[in-house]
Amino acid sequence: MSIASVTQAHEIRPTIADVEVGAETVTITLRITLETLLAGIDLASVQDTNDAPEAAIYDSLRAMSADQLEAMLRADWPRIARGFLIAVEGAALTPEIASVTIPAPGDLELPRDSLLTITAALPAGDAGVSLGLAPGYGSFVPRQMGGGDDAYEGFLSGGEMTPPLPRTGILTESAGAVFLRYIAVGFEHILPLGLDHILFVLGLYFFATRMGPLLWQVSAFTLAHTITLALAATGVVKIPASIVEPLIAASIVYVGVENIIGRRNLKGRTAFVFGLGLLHGLGFASVLGDYGIASGRFVQALIGFNIGVELGQLAVIAMAFAVTGWFIKRSWYRQVIAIPASLVIAAIGAYWVVERTLL
Repeated sequence: MSIASVTQAHEIRPTIADVEVGAETVTITLRITLETLLAGIDLASVQDTNDAPEAAIYDSLRAMSADQLEAMLRADWPRIARGFLIAVEGAALTPEIASVTIPAPGDLELPRDSLLTITAALPAGDAGVSLGLAPGYGSFVPRQMGGGDDAYEGFLSGGEMTPPLPRTGILTESAGAVFLRYIAVGFEHILPLGLDHILFVLGLYFFATRMGPLLWQVSAFTLAHTITLALAATGVVKIPASIVEPLIAASIVYVGVENIIGRRNLKGRTAFVFGLGLLHGLGFASVLGDYGIASGRFVQALIGFNIGVELGQLAVIAMAFAVTGWFIKRSWYRQVIAIPASLVIAAIGAYWVVERTLL
């Protein structure tokens, strides 16, 4: 399956691992951003490397040659290796580098994915192997190889471990398990990770005075981004992040400004929100691409992800209503709450437009 890349270089992405468990050795091939590990960024505390104290170090590493970066990795391996968690029956194993492939520096606006293969010798016996990443190493997507579409594929937060992966046979999971897992992934991509999408939904909320039209708009938004998410994630549509991300920010500015102007053409607004949803779907595409979904599970993952996104959006609306819903019918609600909130939303969106185009 071809995945369209619409990510930006400073976003934090999960590490994907292809895992082969043998009788005596476990071999793990990781698609990983080595620069974050070498810079010492705590990926549990930031969503964007620009927000890390080590941001300047990270940027300098991204411009280094492949040979320079590999030399630094090998020199610092004793420290870095401690973040790759490999255990058999609770006993920790020490990984060694088997090979590393680092691309030459290219477009610095795109992430540089390296392939790092590590191995660890297994103790005698047939006990399975559990894997994970230290909390500061970020999210982890391990996949046991050799079992086709039914093979285990986890999505773990930093510090979590897989179930024991057997040395004989393959750990499998059902299509239903994949579906449920991606509901959680979609929800998390809104709450707490999707600040730009949260602001967009809040912009819709502060325009509304009745719940019915608001829910229609949110549903139109979800339907639209489902369409473009599917098209982008299957490679039918490919639009670079340098175009998509500023436009998403501009859409946030638009909903905020329209709230302030106060036009109440609900049908026109719903149609326009559908159009903006098509744009936001391109922004979501990188999420499914980052998780490296097996092609036979893509439909379950896509449907589950979008249900999770919808639930996340409804949760944002529910929280906003819990705080301000008591006042919607008051004569001063628009002047005191809706317009100031929309000004803040538009201002943040405008800053992101500048940041994503000029900074």
